[in-house]
Amino acid sequence: MEEAIDMLCDTVKTTLGPKGANVIINKSTFSPFITNDGVTIAESIESEDKVINTILEIAKEASIKTNETSGDGTTTTLVLLQSIFKNGLLFIRNGVNPMVLKKELNDSLEYIVNKIKDESRVPNDEELKFIAEVSASDSELGKIISDAYLKTKNKDSVIIKEGNGVNIKVNHLSGYIFDSILASSYFLKDLKEINYNDAYLLLIDEYINDLECLSNVINYIIEKNKSLIIIAKDYDDEVINNILSLNIDNEIKIILLKNPEYGNKQISILKDLSSIANAKVIEKTEVVDTTFLGLINKIKITNDKVIINFISNKDVEGRVEELKSEIVLGEDNSDIYKRISMFTSGIVEIIVGEKTITERKEKKMRCDDSLCAIDSASSGVVPGGGLAFLKVCNTLDESTVGNLVLKKALLEPFNQILFNAGVNIDDTLKIIKENNYEVVFNLNNLKYENTQNTKILDPTNVVINSLTSAVSIASMLLSTTSIVVNEYANNLNKINEYTEI
Repeated sequence: MEEAIDMLCDTVKTTLGPKGANVIINKSTFSPFITNDGVTIAESIESEDKVINTILEIAKEASIKTNETSGDGTTTTLVLLQSIFKNGLLFIRNGVNPMVLKKELNDSLEYIVNKIKDESRVPNDEELKFIAEVSASDSELGKIISDAYLKTKNKDSVIIKEGNGVNIKVNHLSGYIFDSILASSYFLKDLKEINYNDAYLLLIDEYINDLECLSNVINYIIEKNKSLIIIAKDYDDEVINNILSLNIDNEIKIILLKNPEYGNKQISILKDLSSIANAKVIEKTEVVDTTFLGLINKIKITNDKVIINFISNKDVEGRVEELKSEIVLGEDNSDIYKRISMFTSGIVEIIVGEKTITERKEKKMRCDDSLCAIDSASSGVVPGGGLAFLKVCNTLDESTVGNLVLKKALLEPFNQILFNAGVNIDDTLKIIKENNYEVVFNLNNLKYENTQNTKILDPTNVVINSLTSAVSIASMLLSTTSIVVNEYANNLNKINEYTEI
């Protein structure tokens, strides 16, 4: 266990802080690339030893869990994990019961979390921008990310993806956007996109296998010489072919789109579009009249995307409130938040380009980290640079083994950040103590700053989640005495290797 923990954590912790190093990752599934993203490095570390590899997979869970809950703080998690495990192991070797230690660690954790929450405060926009810059390790990238986030106030409304160019591009997309699934590619033919103004919209929550049920609507469209967009679950081939023929013969435009979602999300997107176009959703393939039709202000259809521009109305405002009521705390609400943004502030698309694939991947990861950091920080921040842990550490007594173990662990993020930057740890800690933990050392300008004025801040939930994940995995490993592996499978792999040779 100790060997596995050191293999994992010693590799990752060199990347901690603004002066942390990079790591090259070379796996057969993709080209080698350089990164300082803790969870990405951790997930790539493996061992040929089956026992060590088993422990590695469990230890990685600490970093992965922090990434899922906060999107940042993954390296700090492993720094804490290593210290908690190694110091806890020393006490167990000296006779402390592992289950007693586990309980005391959890009791100490509860105290620490409450103290950190007491120190937390809500940041202003300037502080959020600086957090984004620090996390991206680039002021220009940080500004792009923070501007995008502050425009939407929602992480899920900022889409970051790799591009083919050498520069970073930012697209502000307004309107309701969803994936384009054309019933047939012939609806676009050789065109890159279709643009309609004042087009009619028909929403059907069914499979269309007969064109007769739509005859009233189609005749109306032909008579009015208007465009019609139909969205349904799917269409019979004969229906598709007949509509394509109508488009040619009558020089009108009827576009058949398939609902891009599945399950309950199919109904949700139809409700969204219904509020935009003031259309009724048809739930049965009965004869449809023109009262079911809605009207779209402007629509653009490409091979991969549909964008509907609309003017907000009472139906849209009501739909937004309905979506807000569907948000459930503790669950994944990303889809709901994204759709709310499409109704209100819009979507920001950031396309990351660079000269090489390696640079592009590394830059995108920094953008992802920056976005997660600013999103986490929006709900609360504490002094950064490991100071939040140092301050709590000073209040911990030594009455329990759990306190003793965590008291040492809480020093490690601060120590590792300074070590990676080549700064004297003892001298820096002495000055911070003399100032009653009210100053933080800024590694960017090598100056001490008051905690009330500094921009060196950490998101509160990142700090809490990194410690919580580390304690959870460390306490499980410390209370484990045996490991069972399938030796037969291990030997069989070796036999197969020899056979291939």
